Amino acid sequence: MGDIGAQLLAGFATAGTPINLLWAFVGCAVGTAIGVLPGLGPAVTVAMLLPITTQVEPTASMIFFAGIYYGAMYGGSTTSILLNTPGETGTMVTALEGFKMAKSGRAGAALATSAIGSFVAGTIATVLVTLFAPVVAEFAVKLGPPEYFMLMLLAFTTVSAVLGQSTLRGMTALFIGLAIGLVGLDQITGQVRYTGGVPEFMDGIEVVLVAVGLFAVGETLYNALYEGRSVATLNRAGKVHMTAAEWRRSWPAWLRGTFIGFPFGTVPAGGSEIPTFLSYAAERKLSKYPQEFGTTGAIEGVAGPEAANNAAVTATLVPLLTLGIPTSVTAAILLNAFQNYGIQAGPQLFQTSSALVWALIASLYIGNVMLLILNLPLVGLWVKLLKIPRPQLYAGILIFATVGVYGMRQSSFDLFLMFGIGLVGVVMRRFDFPTAPVIVGMILGPLAEAQMRNALSIGEGRWSVFVERPMSAVLLALVVAVLVLPRLVRLFGRKKA
Repeated sequence: MGDIGAQLLAGFATAGTPINLLWAFVGCAVGTAIGVLPGLGPAVTVAMLLPITTQVEPTASMIFFAGIYYGAMYGGSTTSILLNTPGETGTMVTALEGFKMAKSGRAGAALATSAIGSFVAGTIATVLVTLFAPVVAEFAVKLGPPEYFMLMLLAFTTVSAVLGQSTLRGMTALFIGLAIGLVGLDQITGQVRYTGGVPEFMDGIEVVLVAVGLFAVGETLYNALYEGRSVATLNRAGKVHMTAAEWRRSWPAWLRGTFIGFPFGTVPAGGSEIPTFLSYAAERKLSKYPQEFGTTGAIEGVAGPEAANNAAVTATLVPLLTLGIPTSVTAAILLNAFQNYGIQAGPQLFQTSSALVWALIASLYIGNVMLLILNLPLVGLWVKLLKIPRPQLYAGILIFATVGVYGMRQSSFDLFLMFGIGLVGVVMRRFDFPTAPVIVGMILGPLAEAQMRNALSIGEGRWSVFVERPMSAVLLALVVAVLVLPRLVRLFGRKKA
């Protein structure tokens, strides 16, 4: 323990030099700006800036990249809350309650709880990375495909059961997402499937494209079509800070979100999306104000997922540094940056490049404080976006969405697809189908399929492989409980009544 303390202090000494502090600040600022733009994301930015690794020494560039990664998660929540346009896949859940809060004049509180929640979760997760990185690495190696498949099945069931008014509609939306996720090349055999002969579908359909289409374009077109019929209260900005009651409701959600998010970031089972959805499901179940969810917007529905998202992002450093396994696209690009310097990430990294690792961990503490200082004063500025008259605001959202989606692959086909998906979003809103499960299905569908096929090949084609391993059997029991228990409770309630 004393050893860790000494190494961390040495890390602070390195990260606290003026030039490294400047790199951290620039990274955080660039990251926040990138997070606000839908479709760009930290992975693209870090990839574009990779050439600086030839000019800058390793510690400074790693601190810079970590700042971008972190800042993008902060920035992504801003547009999710104010414009219902998620900048990042991890901030999609924030849009569900955050945008409802903005509509009912509580944008300031939503932005504040997301900034402070990100800070709390990021700091706790960084402490956990400091203490447990080597320990977690040992445990993560023991999980196999059956466990990962069950984890994803759990994510599917909790999300579809919780989002939307009916489980059936939630499941329908999930299956639409799963179907879209299967388009393109089969990951294992390389066969082309479900492309309908359209060459643009060979690479699959981009998740950000579908998210921007369903959320941003769908929202804008819906409001344009039904303007006047839907009550518009978007231009009330309200207070910029949180009330005492909002603080009381936020802090348990921040802590729960952190402890849901951190384990998911450490296992190679797919990014920060699963824990944000699970955290949202948990907050919805535990809230004393269930009537606010999906109507006026519940602050826990912003606080929990934002904390889970940031904890998961921080935790991706654990498998990256200790095993050399990237659990997200950005982590994979960071791994590439390590390799550019001839540094091998993995179990030996803490011995071979301990100064770099501890400076990077120390820079996370510094970056967290910087982002809080950067973002809290800007809350008032961001809220002013809501004062823009509605026609101009919606035109702006469409321009934003178009530039973001076109920038991903410079393909005009993607733009037609985005507007087509936007129309689907309008129909889903009109008939009260939740849009979030579509995204869950898209992101986790291909991952779950690959893990299921790997698990079956381990079990030589026997489905019993999912029950034979204790951890996998426990997760399966949880899935059954999520599906069956609510119905049993309702049945007993009716009998008593």
